[in-house]
Amino acid sequence: MDKKDGMNYAPKGKPAPVVAPGEFCIAAIALDHGHIYGMCNGLAEAGAKVKWVYDPDPDKVNAFLKAFPDAAAAGSEEEILQDQEVKLVCGAAVTSERCALGLRVMAAGKDYFTDKAPLTTLEQLAAARDMVEQTGRKYMVYYSERIHVESAVFAGQLIQEGAIGTPIHVDGFGPHRVGDPKSRPEWFFQKEKYGGILCDIGSHQIEQFLFYCGAKDAQVKYSQVGHYAHPDYPELEDFGDAVLVGDNGTTQHFRVDWFTPDGLSTWGDGRTFILGTEGYIELRKYVNVGTGDKTGDHVFLVNQNGEQHFEVSGKVGFPYFGQLILDCINRTENAMTQEHAFKAAELCVRAELQAVHVS
Repeated sequence: MDKKDGMNYAPKGKPAPVVAPGEFCIAAIALDHGHIYGMCNGLAEAGAKVKWVYDPDPDKVNAFLKAFPDAAAAGSEEEILQDQEVKLVCGAAVTSERCALGLRVMAAGKDYFTDKAPLTTLEQLAAARDMVEQTGRKYMVYYSERIHVESAVFAGQLIQEGAIGTPIHVDGFGPHRVGDPKSRPEWFFQKEKYGGILCDIGSHQIEQFLFYCGAKDAQVKYSQVGHYAHPDYPELEDFGDAVLVGDNGTTQHFRVDWFTPDGLSTWGDGRTFILGTEGYIELRKYVNVGTGDKTGDHVFLVNQNGEQHFEVSGKVGFPYFGQLILDCINRTENAMTQEHAFKAAELCVRAELQAVHVS
């Protein structure tokens, strides 16, 4: 994994199978975003068998088969949807097309696992909710900046243990690197297709707030987006921030942008600050700037017991994927509830819709 390339972020952890070999088959459809590799890596490490892959671009399929050589190339999407052995379909389609794929997957009687953002409009959200209600299938989301980052997983464990009392506020910072624009697909720069910066990478931030603060719903009190650079790509919102208030009185501010400088050793200096009634946590997810230490997953905890620094890379794992497999088998909701996945999606769309434009 190239640490400077966020689009192909695909962490690898330790295998921790929750099923027997071949017991739980998955497939990949739509390889428009490199996150498909992280999604399938996580599930494979939890014991899933990657049985099929389909994309109309043979180059993308061939690259995927190099990473997952036991998979087979399907001749069509329908071939996968008709395979009764496939229980879960993973997709990383163009953002605006993710919901339509999910509707087809669920209509075929399979659960769906999509890259974030899972949709781009409130109309798509309503259609997804209706299909979940009709079929009983799952529409799960790869909110990778929490579920596939060990420091973020560890923060959730600390909060559950009461290390900072009751969480009351989250500050999130999600800078990203554009890199060479020519290496990006055209849809990446078309707002109708990627959904806007608050819908796209802002979705990570909103999901983390809901999770860490235990909010079931929230209101977007303020949001703005800007276009400060990248003149050749006028539809690329390269800056955005927002303020939310949860239904339990908790609050959030987050900032996302496409201004990671070339000198940073990773694709973005992602940080999260979680304030509680009895302490606070800081996450330095991908790099500990200025220390000469190129590792990520640093967790800083300050509470009544003092100051602590945890380096958790390779020590925590990614329990979400095994939980998701078992949820699909047992029809439970331990990895993530459907309502949580949809509420994060709804709020990032609402933040985008009401955003003030600055530049």
